[in-house]
Amino acid sequence: MEKLDTKQSQELYTRAKAMIPGGTQLLTKRPEMFLPDQWPAYYSKAKGCEVQDIDGNKYIDMSYMGIGSCILGYADDDVNAAVCQAIADGSMCTLNCPEEVELASKLIIKHPWAKYVRYARTGGEAMAIAVRIARTRTYKDKVLFCGYHGWHDWYLSANIVDHNMLNGHLLNGLSAGGVPLCLQHTAIPFKYNDIDEFYRLVGKYCGDIAAIVMEPIRNHYPKNNFLDNIKRVAVSNNIVLIFDEITSGFRLTNGGSHLHSDLDVWPHMAVFAKGISNGFPMAAVVGNGILDEAQNTFISSTYWTERIGPVAALATLEKIERCGVIKYINDVGKQVQDIWKKYAQKYDLSISTSGIHPLGHFEFADNNLLFKTLFTQFMLEEGFLATTSFYASFAHKKSHVDKYKEAVDITFERIKVAMDGGRPESYLNGPICHAGFGRLN
Repeated sequence: MEKLDTKQSQELYTRAKAMIPGGTQLLTKRPEMFLPDQWPAYYSKAKGCEVQDIDGNKYIDMSYMGIGSCILGYADDDVNAAVCQAIADGSMCTLNCPEEVELASKLIIKHPWAKYVRYARTGGEAMAIAVRIARTRTYKDKVLFCGYHGWHDWYLSANIVDHNMLNGHLLNGLSAGGVPLCLQHTAIPFKYNDIDEFYRLVGKYCGDIAAIVMEPIRNHYPKNNFLDNIKRVAVSNNIVLIFDEITSGFRLTNGGSHLHSDLDVWPHMAVFAKGISNGFPMAAVVGNGILDEAQNTFISSTYWTERIGPVAALATLEKIERCGVIKYINDVGKQVQDIWKKYAQKYDLSISTSGIHPLGHFEFADNNLLFKTLFTQFMLEEGFLATTSFYASFAHKKSHVDKYKEAVDITFERIKVAMDGGRPESYLNGPICHAGFGRLN
């Protein structure tokens, strides 16, 4: 098949790299993470799950859907209508918007253990707020964490002494440049489902631990009462348990994933962002009485008071409930994971799949980055933005999934031919993609 013409995207990205360090604002959106020198880096239109790049090419997005931020799909009519009305009525004012009170009430009702809510506009800063509150509450400094939780100093400090500390949680060898050296040994990682490692770290640092920070679920379900045991340790040792629900929230349940019957462990605080506002900046820290400690430190920002975020969140949460979105995206996600398994088996490709149904992933057993790049390249030629991850949205309809199934069939067959030929790299139209996030949960 002919190579797609993405000339304008490539030229614009070359210009961007000359002016914007790293080329993009978000690591996960860098073209090198997908298909270096070929990925259509810039879009002109996005609606539902269909995207048009600046070269005029059209695709179905069967990858990250705005890096997990558009659970309803791009430019959802209902959410956009609410936002447009908020803009018309004034999105910023000296006075506060009443929607922030309405949203707080809705989030507390959905989380029966909660009492208070504070807002931010991004997941990373909301996590930093939660950690600050935990340290204020406990008068302790250290944080035990599992997984990825943003770019702020409290988290990246894990890599001050050893650049390998965040391997498997973020990116291997990630630099902690600019993080104060005095923060070393204040953030300590542990592996998901490794309760023995967790107990060892608690025993070593017990009197100094302010918080335990983790996603309650991501790639794997907890085993052997893992979350229950962590909660028990937290309560008995005056440690604040913080669940990062930035990506997992509102995908397994109409609220935090910790409410799911297979998990059912209540934290002291839970942090939400991507799942609640369908692409508009919004984040919330939901908590029990501990969250009132926000009044004993300084946490404040002008743009945390703007109107668009709460309005978008209210419209998104209303539609999630009204349209049965949770069940829908779980069904679609399962269909996609089944497609991967079916055609991998058909063409005798060794892959492993993981992730809850709405947030699925697969890996090739051998030379994963090379074949991941080939998969992305071949799928792009078939008209799909695709990688070895799929984040389901309400906009993914049966017609999209059916077309995707046909494309995966064709693509896996081409990968099999490339494997059997002995020189699969010769099928690449450019460099191999860069490694992405490596998660332990």
